[in-house]
Amino acid sequence: MSDNNSRRSFIKQAAVAAAAFTIVPRHVLGGSGFVAPSDKLMIAGIGVGGKGESDIKAFHDSGKAEIAFLCDVDDRRSARTRERFPKAKYYKDYREMLDKEHKHIDAVSVSGPDHNHAIHALPAMQLGKHVYVQKPLTHDIWEARVLTDAAKKYKVVTQMGNQGASNDGTRQAKEWYEAGLIGDVHTVYCWTDRPVWPQGIKWPEGKAEIPKELDWDLWLGTAPQRDYIDHLVPFNWRGWWDYGTGALGDMGCHLVELPFSVLGLQYVQDVHASVGTVYVDEFKRGVFPESCPPSSHATMTFPKTERTAGPVTLHWMDGGIQPARPEELEPNEIFGDGGNGILLVGTKGKILADTYAENARLLPTSRKEQVALKYERVKGQASGHYAQWVEACIAGYGKKEVSAPFEISGPLTECLLMANLAIRGADMNVDGKYPGRNLKLLWDNQNMKVTNFDMVNQFVKREYRPGWELNYKF
Repeated sequence: MSDNNSRRSFIKQAAVAAAAFTIVPRHVLGGSGFVAPSDKLMIAGIGVGGKGESDIKAFHDSGKAEIAFLCDVDDRRSARTRERFPKAKYYKDYREMLDKEHKHIDAVSVSGPDHNHAIHALPAMQLGKHVYVQKPLTHDIWEARVLTDAAKKYKVVTQMGNQGASNDGTRQAKEWYEAGLIGDVHTVYCWTDRPVWPQGIKWPEGKAEIPKELDWDLWLGTAPQRDYIDHLVPFNWRGWWDYGTGALGDMGCHLVELPFSVLGLQYVQDVHASVGTVYVDEFKRGVFPESCPPSSHATMTFPKTERTAGPVTLHWMDGGIQPARPEELEPNEIFGDGGNGILLVGTKGKILADTYAENARLLPTSRKEQVALKYERVKGQASGHYAQWVEACIAGYGKKEVSAPFEISGPLTECLLMANLAIRGADMNVDGKYPGRNLKLLWDNQNMKVTNFDMVNQFVKREYRPGWELNYKF
């Protein structure tokens, strides 16, 4: 399955298979009174180390899932998960796993680097498999639009791995807002102390020896061919544009989800950004186009929604940058959770929350107004995010609600990646000049393009490595 012809053949077979059948819960197959041999969801994991390890364990701990297959390009990272689930058959190549085992798989969990999310998830969806994909949903805007559309086309249950969407905080904030406690929200601030990995640096010179446990070609996947370097795998890839999406991609889904849901936001209208600068000598700015900047501030404008009186301005800040401290906070009260936070500014008041929408509170914190509980809470909150998806998969498409389906998570991811276009544009060096600085990028949502600075449109849908293209037609 390693050559290009085999890959194209597999994707073609997947599309044909998707058209031929639809996955239905086991209890439906036998009709009335039928006792299924197993009512557990058969899950295959792609990327089962690190965050994938905790995802797989959480699915299993729901009590309604069986971990049937495991897939990872790195035997070192997958070791603990393989030890925990010794009966699960192990693969290195996700294509081989899906090709051989798709009849025995109900759902797939995807938790590798950002640049391979779409190429792992889409073939599974084309085979009729429900999917859980770690945040950010995709690396590129076009990919997010693809997965959002594919969820409807193939009628599969989807969930993005921003578990804070299942916390009570978002629901509480929505109830406060709809009760009119803070008036109309016009401005939002979201901030993080990330990155906690190197950014604003030069790509290392030379190459290192590829560990024998790692299949480097499979890890690269859609990304350009490069020599292996130390300290890229398993975590620091987040700071390189070929693989990651920076601090915004890592934490944006966790922080922007609350205002996105509360205010009914959709697609960005325009965005502008400023970025931190690294100087390598006196008055000599470092030029590191392959690396995300060390810090950034992106300002997004969202059109008026049914829940707002007018447009909404959302400020994203990373690298330790924070907005001005609200006057309503007492001197010794923590702003957000100390490193991250969410602030909604309304005409009559403010709501402050921490990462994952935790600890939502009205400002000043002495305000204790009670409103009627309107939105059903998720059992277990963030930890219940996994069981919620498992149960929805067992019930079947459209039968049970989930907190972060692709119809919500796709547009959320797109708006964050749109902000990344402005961040990359502000950092683009052309013959010693920075033509993308101080511009407000105007977004044509229907055609998925920036209309006034074409240089960044190359990142809306990047060029894939030959043989690793994402094939999809709307």
